[in-house]
Parts: sequence; structure tokens; C-alpha cells
Amino acid sequence: MLALRTSFLSVALMFASQSVSAEAVWVGKFEAAATSVPAPWRVEQIDKRVPPTEYHMRVWDGVNAVEAHAIKSMAVLARPVDIDLAITPVLCWRWRIDAPIKSADMTQKSGDDYAARVYLTFEIPPEQLGLGVRTKLRMARFIFGDHVPDAALNYVWDNSHPVGTTQENAYTDRARMLVLRSGSEQAGSWVDERREVLTDFRQAFGDVSARLSALAIASDTDNTGEDAHAGFAEFRFVSKDTNCPRP
Repeated sequence: MLALRTSFLSVALMFASQSVSAEAVWVGKFEAAATSVPAPWRVEQIDKRVPPTEYHMRVWDGVNAVEAHAIKSMAVLARPVDIDLAITPVLCWRWRIDAPIKSADMTQKSGDDYAARVYLTFEIPPEQLGLGVRTKLRMARFIFGDHVPDAALNYVWDNSHPVGTTQENAYTDRARMLVLRSGSEQAGSWVDERREVLTDFRQAFGDVSARLSALAIASDTDNTGEDAHAGFAEFRFVSKDTNCPRP
């Protein structure tokens, strides 16, 4: 009887685990009828001296999306998230651009612009950051405010660097830039993405404890002075063995 109960419990746990792993956590399922970007998404200006990028809702080629239009501007559209990356470490989304930014150069501050980027911020326990990093962060937050995260991943649509390029941001080594798309070959149509966030984070910052705190999207052209037009849709977190579901 004990063996039978043990076997039954094992099967039940297996099915429970499959049920959890198969459930997507949606953080950006936009509605066709929405007239404005829904809460908890909100526009955040990093630099008040720079005009903000404009964000609107749009049904774009049949996709319920956020449309971003940057004209010599910069602001992110952000929302807090509460995701257990041990259970759902994979982020899925769709995005598109009209064209890459011609004069962008991710290696220089003067060229740190992207037609589209998806931005993830993380909180790390202070004791795992080290004194030097804590001091840098304290100084940066004194200048730029609380927008400066402990660590950040930027998935970007670049203009020229090869897909797979990973490097520090031109402004701070606490942000890593990962080129997922490059150039204009796929411009003008929706492109699906799937990234293992936890793996990307560990490759960028090492095996430290971290909590994903926010997700943001952006088109920014404040450094190059160009224009950019992009769309973002269908953000959801899934387990490694789960396909990215459609709305």
C-alpha cells in the first residue's frame, strides 16, 4: 500500500510540475480596443531635458501592439514585474522596426541609440555587488536618480553589429547590450523572439542572486538626432520546455 501511495504521489507531482511549467505569465497582452497604453505600463523619462519618445496603442498588421515613435527623443515605456525566473526563465515577445538608425554606434555614447530595445532591470543583494560597484551605483543614482539599476540586460535591434554581439553599454558597465537583430533585412515585418533571461543574465553578470524587477521597451534617438519607428507586442514568460503561446 505504501508503494502504491508513493507511486501515486510521484505521478501527481509530475503532472503538477508539468502544469506549472506549461503556464505562461503574460506581462504585455495588449487589447485591440485600448485607446491608451494600459497600467501598470508608464512612460519614464531618464533625462528631463530630452523630449520623450511617444507611445501609442495600435492594431498593426493584425497584431495588438505598442507603437513607438522617436524624434530626437528618449523615454522608456516600463512596468514592474514579479517573475520567478527559476520557473519561467524564458521571455517571448514580438517586435518590428521601419528601419535601423543609420548613424548609431553602440560602442560610443554619441551613437547609443536603437530603433528598438527591450530592457530588463534586476535587483542584486548589496553584499554580492562589492564595495566598488556599490560606490559607482551610489554616485550614478545621485546624478541620474533611481532609474539606475543594479544590473540590466538590453536586447537591441542594432544597425550594423552582428547578431550575437554582447558588450557593455557605452555609459555604464552595469548594463549589457545583446544584439538580437541587425540591419534592415527584417525591417517592416513582425519578428518573434525567445530568450532565456536567466542564462543571459548569468553570462553577463556571473552567478549572483538577482530579482527581475522591471521590463521596459524603447525607441531612442536622442544621441544621433534621427527618427525611429517601432512596434512591440505579446510579452510573456514561459518555462524552458514550453512554446511561446499566442494571445
